[in-house]
Amino acid sequence: MHHAIDHAATDATAAAPAATDEVWVTGIGALTPLGADAKSTWSALLAGRNGVRALTEDWARELPVRIAATLPCDPAASLARTEARRLDRCEQLALVAAREAWADAGTPGTDPERLAVAIGTGIGGIGSLLAQERTRENAGPRRVSPHTVPMLMANGPAAWVSMDLGARGGAHAPVSACASGAEALALGLDLIRSGRVDMVVAGGAEAGVLPLPLAAFARMMALSTANDDPEHACRPFDAARDGFVLGEGAAVLVLERAGHARARGVTAPHGTLLGAGTTSSATHITASDTAGQIRAIELSLRDARLAPSDIGHVHAHATSTPQGDLAEAEAIATAIGTHPVVTATKSMTGHLLGASGALGALAALLALRDGAVPPTRNLEHLASGISLDIAAGTARTGNWRHALANSFGFGGHNVSLVFGRGTAG
Repeated sequence: MHHAIDHAATDATAAAPAATDEVWVTGIGALTPLGADAKSTWSALLAGRNGVRALTEDWARELPVRIAATLPCDPAASLARTEARRLDRCEQLALVAAREAWADAGTPGTDPERLAVAIGTGIGGIGSLLAQERTRENAGPRRVSPHTVPMLMANGPAAWVSMDLGARGGAHAPVSACASGAEALALGLDLIRSGRVDMVVAGGAEAGVLPLPLAAFARMMALSTANDDPEHACRPFDAARDGFVLGEGAAVLVLERAGHARARGVTAPHGTLLGAGTTSSATHITASDTAGQIRAIELSLRDARLAPSDIGHVHAHATSTPQGDLAEAEAIATAIGTHPVVTATKSMTGHLLGASGALGALAALLALRDGAVPPTRNLEHLASGISLDIAAGTARTGNWRHALANSFGFGGHNVSLVFGRGTAG
């Protein structure tokens, strides 16, 4: 692992943060089914490209669902051989995305005690867990890798990123199913506002395109069964939607106190994280809960000191499940209204589980920055009961100042994040 930080504290990091300081996004990184980095992923989203494919591997032959959104490249190829060998694929993804985000932020020299990491995941190193269990069963316990525990533990992605960057301000690992990545960003916002740190490398990572998760989600009737038509399988808000498509990937944002960023010469961040709302539905282990989602949205707006009318764009959680999409559409219409331009990019990336909230946040942020909202793919017939203005067909252009990104997870986890457009200064 390399240490990218100058461990000498600077005058910029020594100053106590102002209570009113904004939290800027100064770096972005991603590795998704649509691209090997944030730039290519964003370009593909705007173009409405499809990241879902048929699974032709031998292990998928007997599965009831044989489609998924997989990566276009091997994350291990971006790492040293020794790194790749001792990291689970989920940890590899987190490290690659975090390094990209840190470089995008300018590889800043900062006090390591004032730098924290928050990388969420839904299930962590399940690939390593399953592989090592097969090894134990077939070759005996003495053949199990000594790296197994660090590879399977859910805090592994956060731990490895913290070691790579030399971050000593805390290595946090929110585990809240499909809201994990968004909750990591909400935690990062709180850490900076509290004055405990100046920067947080935050996001999510997931690598669960494997036989057991696919079989398990299929048994729940949660996945699309459009095995013969991967390109059109994921169709959020469409009348013909029949479930989500499993995906893999990572997205990481560098959150930074605005005063700290200015002191090191940053004048034009990607945008600003203005607020977060987090609730727990406490109703059902898997069902969507409109009331809990409404509360999360309302709390995020209150935190950002904005009115519903201020939100011009909403990046929906919208996974393409029959009930989930309806519940969220009602929550958005009730808490914000029908005026924002809404998109659902899982129609292209599939559902990245614990990484999905971070990727959705990244898409909402860049939509403000570039004045373009990616289309919702495969939306041909809007489902009855949905009255939202959903971007479909091609990207929608506009001049929005604020956006909201939703992320919801099994267990009743609801997270909403509010972003503002970056301004020079």
